[in-house]
Formats: sequence, C-alpha cells, structure tokens
Amino acid sequence: MIETERLILKPLTYKQLIKYIKCDNSLEVELKLNQTSRTISPELKEAFAQTILPNVADKSKNYLYSTLWTAISKIDNKMVGDLCFVGEPNANGEIEIGYGTYDEFQNKGFMTEAVSGIIEWAKTESEIQSIIASTEKSNNASFKVLEKNGFIKIGETQALFNWKLEI
Repeated sequence: MIETERLILKPLTYKQLIKYIKCDNSLEVELKLNQTSRTISPELKEAFAQTILPNVADKSKNYLYSTLWTAISKIDNKMVGDLCFVGEPNANGEIEIGYGTYDEFQNKGFMTEAVSGIIEWAKTESEIQSIIASTEKSNNASFKVLEKNGFIKIGETQALFNWKLEI
C-alpha cells in the first residue's frame, strides 16, 4: 500500500480483482468504501482476461507488477481511479505504467498525485531504473499527468506519445 497526501494506493488481490470486474460494489463493501460509479471499458475487460488475471494468478510473478492498484480518496473514502504496471521490469529495468481516473473525479489532480506515489514506490525497488508510458495524442489530461511528474517525451507514433522517467 502507498499513501500520498490525499490518496491511498492499494494493490488488489486476485479475489478483489474479480469483485472489481463485477462493478456491483462488492469490492467497495469489502474495502469499507463508499460506492463509486465506475464502468469498465471493453479494453480494460480484455486486459483483465488476457493479461491481468492470468499474471496475478501466476505465483512465479510478483503480482504488484500485474495487478490493478486502486486509488482511494481519503476524504471521500471512494475509489477515484486506477493504475497498473504492464508487467515486471524488463532487462533494462524499465516498467510501463497505465492509469485512468473515473469521470466524476477528473481534473482534480488525483492521477498526478497517484503517479507521483507510484514513482516514489518505484524508487525503493532496486530493479527499476525507469518508468515508461504511452498516451493518446488527443488525451491532454493524460500527458499533463506525466509532464507534471517529470516524464520526458521520447518519441511518438501516429496516435501516441511515448514518455520516460529515469529513476
């Protein structure tokens, strides 16, 4: 668990991920949180099926690099968004992050703060040398989160900007 000024970042267990997917507030009940209106995009559903759940279930892997970390607002006692790593650090010590804020909590700085918390945690993990991320070029809010946390744009594709932060 990671704590920032306004947030608690909690890595979800396999059983908690199953509850997360249901979107029936059973996870909020377990975590003693107020209900949140959240939906799961088709892309996230596919990521759960293809990657997240199989990797979290794999006992040979460190689940912290595969699971969803939920961002919980201390004041609201609600989940406000999620972060994840895209697997364990590679041979160069790079980890990739992805993140999203629930609609009702956007533009309040929660994800900037959550990414900052993940960076501080990454600094304590000796195998992590850098963090990478990709953002859609049209998603200004997403790349502002990275810019505010010191990420540098290192390239682009037709649709994406690629970012990196050296630890």
